[in-house]
Amino acid sequence: MGKSLVPPGDGGDNIQPVDLKAALEERYLAYALSTIMHRALPDVRDGLKPVHRRIIHAMSEMGIRPNSAFKKCARIVGDVIGKFHPHGDQSVYDALVRLAQDFSQRYPIVDGQGNFGNIDGDSAAAYRYTEARMTDVAALLLEGIEQDAVDFRPTYNEEDDEPAVLPGAFPNLLANGSSGIAVGMATSIPPHNVHEICDAALYLIKHPGAPVEELLYDPAQPQKGGIEGPDFPTGGVIVESRESMRETYRTGRGGFRVRAKWVIEDLGRGGYQIVVTEIPYQVQKSRLIEKIAELLVARKLPLLDDVRDESAEDVRVVLVPKSRTVDPTILMESLFKLSELESRIPLNMNVLSMGKVPRVMALNEVLTEWLAHRKDVLIRRSRFRLAAIDRRLEILDGLLIAYLNLDEVIRIIREEDEPKPVMVARWDLTDNQVEAILNMRLRNLRKLEEFEIRKEHEELSAEKAEIEALLASDDKQWQTISWEIGEVKKKYAKATEIGRRRSQFADAPEADVEAIQQAMIEKEPITVVISEKGWIRALKGHISDVSTLTFKEGDGLRVVFPAQTTDKILLVTTGGKAYTLGADKLPGGRGHGEPIRIMVDMENDQDVLTAFVHDPARKLILSSTAGNGFIVAESEMVANTRKGKQIMNVSMPDETKLVVPVSGDHVAVVGENRKLLVFPLSQLPEMTRGKGVRLQRYKDGGISDLRCFAIADGLTWADSAGRTFTKNKDELLEWLADRASAGRGVPKGFPRSGKFSG
Repeated sequence: MGKSLVPPGDGGDNIQPVDLKAALEERYLAYALSTIMHRALPDVRDGLKPVHRRIIHAMSEMGIRPNSAFKKCARIVGDVIGKFHPHGDQSVYDALVRLAQDFSQRYPIVDGQGNFGNIDGDSAAAYRYTEARMTDVAALLLEGIEQDAVDFRPTYNEEDDEPAVLPGAFPNLLANGSSGIAVGMATSIPPHNVHEICDAALYLIKHPGAPVEELLYDPAQPQKGGIEGPDFPTGGVIVESRESMRETYRTGRGGFRVRAKWVIEDLGRGGYQIVVTEIPYQVQKSRLIEKIAELLVARKLPLLDDVRDESAEDVRVVLVPKSRTVDPTILMESLFKLSELESRIPLNMNVLSMGKVPRVMALNEVLTEWLAHRKDVLIRRSRFRLAAIDRRLEILDGLLIAYLNLDEVIRIIREEDEPKPVMVARWDLTDNQVEAILNMRLRNLRKLEEFEIRKEHEELSAEKAEIEALLASDDKQWQTISWEIGEVKKKYAKATEIGRRRSQFADAPEADVEAIQQAMIEKEPITVVISEKGWIRALKGHISDVSTLTFKEGDGLRVVFPAQTTDKILLVTTGGKAYTLGADKLPGGRGHGEPIRIMVDMENDQDVLTAFVHDPARKLILSSTAGNGFIVAESEMVANTRKGKQIMNVSMPDETKLVVPVSGDHVAVVGENRKLLVFPLSQLPEMTRGKGVRLQRYKDGGISDLRCFAIADGLTWADSAGRTFTKNKDELLEWLADRASAGRGVPKGFPRSGKFSG
């Protein structure tokens, strides 16, 4: 009888109040655990997620072996979702396709026939058109599964059994890598070279508990072998340092910088083009070329003229430089910075330890667990074989008794109504032995048969002794595992086509950072204009006549100077701060530009004092209104943030007033009190930040102007009428004194403005 739909009791709703927080936590935890355990994280022992394990198991059940015929993928997918994996057919097919792609899997697990997608990112044909079978790698992963090597568990509908993990004679987790996003955790393991993994595993067997450093390849001991680093199916050049890789493998977290492999093709007459032959792992070639083309159109790659895809079976991306004088290294460095020709492949070794506990493991821990699993599989297979031998020996013993008493056996079978109990009583046989004797065929009664039974008995007894010795000795077990790993290493050795190392190692060339920055900007002449109220713009070309410039009402010109788009512009404010702007990022000359305050974080009570093209070799004297000053190297003033860099410490009402380039050997200072002082430049300190020292002493007022000059050439100034005056060393004697003196009244002919430039 079906379940009653009538509510129990008094016909009430029978609703039970539940705390929402507790209910959500419980349900979300169940979902999170399911995602972590049964979907996103691989098992450390066979390196597979459940969907991949079920695909391989389903193919095994269907008898699709490496040497059998191909079968339609639709059949495989149908079996997987019907028997083992109750999820969408497309997700299962996508997983199957990925296992067959030689640019996704370093050692493909599925051998695909038909269109399985390509490196451009095109998807595979529908599963009714494609066919598949196992590769040798899949056969190795399954090796011994029918010999009770692993535990089986019921499938989702409990109609079948499926393996909880595969025997895994192939070190699949590191060899093919894995990536997945669970709830609150993710995994990302790049592929590695099997030859190297086997070397590391064999070393670990000989030296249990060896640290990660000893499992890695050491150029000083090349004969020892070990893991050099990832080995991507698409090749590429790994430019990560050995120290960084060591740390990554030690902690189980980190990443590897991978660059495209490129060569220079000589076109004769000094011309050349760059050909990219390998691109980083999991980068779609078509998307990469699109991005480079977009950068070209946006004029972000002034050194590049064109990009072409000439790929066929192999990758061939041609990069044409703007001219034959372009430095190929700088061109490529700018491309590495801006495009996916350089990619960072993360390593986050987050795996299910013993199939149950998700945790981030180091390289030696991963290999140790794989070896422990191999030992467990070896013991289980040995015990399975031992039980089979025991059963067979029991039957052979019975058959030998039958042969020795053949006439008596025939008589009992012919004359007795129930021969079985009679034979059991007569020769003390077991039930199995009697059954075997009774099921014997007449043709097996020939004399030769007895000889063959004795031979089989001897062979099986010898094998039994070997297995028992193996099970009793830890050393023998590790010897066997070493031999098995050695066989895998032979099969996938670096001398074979599939085993050869594809990714190379190199140090990134030490290119000039400034040159690379310049290479990303189109060099064009501009004129930078800053208004009194702090609006900035960049006009195209170098403008000599500034009288044509227009400003907003009530605004005027503060500073104008020529520059190139590749220059850095330094701004100094009255508050003693320096800001850096890229000339290529300045607003265009249409309209009045933009307020500088939008581009940098300037305090409201500060104003732009001056701006100029940055020259890293130059030094400047900064002076405040009160007459304090010091020398600063221009390279120390560069700030790459919106906040800028505090250079001169001033507090209101004192402000930074003058910024003068350093030259010569003396400094001339004139105050608002029209007193002039000349002192040696060496008396000024060079600082990166500070208040400075007193330049000239004033009773009231402050500094008016400052100039650096060489005393041998004399001090020159111009008056308002444009006449030039020069005072030589002897004529300047009465104004020469130490820094911080009061100075003496200006000489005759000095401009009324109190400025050296009239």
